[in-house]
Amino acid sequence: MVLTSKQKEELNGAILDYLETSGYKSSIEEFKKETTTELDPKKKGLLEKKWTSVIRLQKKVLDLEAKVAQLEEELNSGGRAGGGARRGKEDALPRPPEKHTLTGHRNCINSVKFHPTFSLLVSASEDATMKVWDFESGEFERTLKGHTNAVQDIDFDKNGNMMASCSADLTIKLWDFQTYDCLKTLHGHDHNVSCVKFLPSGDQLVSSSRDKSIKVWDASTGYCTKTLLGHEDWVRKVIVSEDSSCIASCSNDQTIKTWNLVKGECLSTFREHTHVVECLAFSPANIVEIPGSLLSTPDGKSKVKVGAGGNLVGQCGYLATGSRDKTIKIWELATGRCLATYIGHDNWVRAVRFHPCGKFLLSVSDDKTIRVWDIAQGRCIKTINEAHSHFISCLDFCIQNPHIATGGVDDVIKIWKLG
Repeated sequence: MVLTSKQKEELNGAILDYLETSGYKSSIEEFKKETTTELDPKKKGLLEKKWTSVIRLQKKVLDLEAKVAQLEEELNSGGRAGGGARRGKEDALPRPPEKHTLTGHRNCINSVKFHPTFSLLVSASEDATMKVWDFESGEFERTLKGHTNAVQDIDFDKNGNMMASCSADLTIKLWDFQTYDCLKTLHGHDHNVSCVKFLPSGDQLVSSSRDKSIKVWDASTGYCTKTLLGHEDWVRKVIVSEDSSCIASCSNDQTIKTWNLVKGECLSTFREHTHVVECLAFSPANIVEIPGSLLSTPDGKSKVKVGAGGNLVGQCGYLATGSRDKTIKIWELATGRCLATYIGHDNWVRAVRFHPCGKFLLSVSDDKTIRVWDIAQGRCIKTINEAHSHFISCLDFCIQNPHIATGGVDDVIKIWKLG
């Protein structure tokens, strides 16, 4: 860099003032001889001012560069919808930083669930308790105790009057969510009960267990009415379609199965994952067209296909699954084909959830990230890195008041606003 004569004179004067202020006497004399510069009161503190201003400018440049990168990511990956229009509330995506960090559990979080009506969230933990929170304010409400081992999963009936919980203590408990009393304890599984889900009608629930079975229960009596067998290992999760026509399950045996709930028969088995299948989710009815799907019609609606044995499986649409093989797969249930494989997570995929708008899929992983996938494009369009300080184990979506909740091995729950 070439300095002008005036800039050199100013710099030499500033250096000389700095040497004099610092008490470097011998250096001052030598510097004077070589530069023929004399001390000037006007140069007092000039070097320090210049130096600190450069540091401030460097920090400002770095901040601006980070902001530009963030804006470019939002622009390219979902900050704007097609045609340059901004997203509306119906397809808003989670954005950092988190709105609330909820602390109080003494062990990792296994499940989080929004109440279908109130601004409440319930968390289930390895510490054998469930906690109720107001997710709007971030305030703790109460602790529910009753299980004697890790609480693995929780679910509400459609009105939110009753809550079900399941545990490594081999039981399922039904709770009155108005009085917070435990109404019934359901016994029948022979091992860790890993998942529980109400049917949309609210009068039945299904559960899955490490004992390799899926059980159907009558909510009013607490009796097991059906046991579904077919998996060869721990059944990690079970979910119910919106119309209750079928359920789906995933397992340590690396397969996904769909079932006719009325007949108790396995409809189909999907086998493309190469490790434990941790999680799964049915698509909403308004899901966008998926590339390669045979179900789409010109009017954008799905056809109902007849599967083996005359079972109607097209009503369930599509299924997303996440695995310890670090991938997410999208399946066409009527044909049994894998339509897409999403690659991007660097560790186990622990939870997947379709966005209610039907355009996106959300996932969380042991790589500590939350990812958003564009279903039509088949790619990740947004990543929230270091969303938790440890593995992220669970995810839920609040439809009525758009937020998502995540829970982790770091013992905390985080609430994320959508925008």
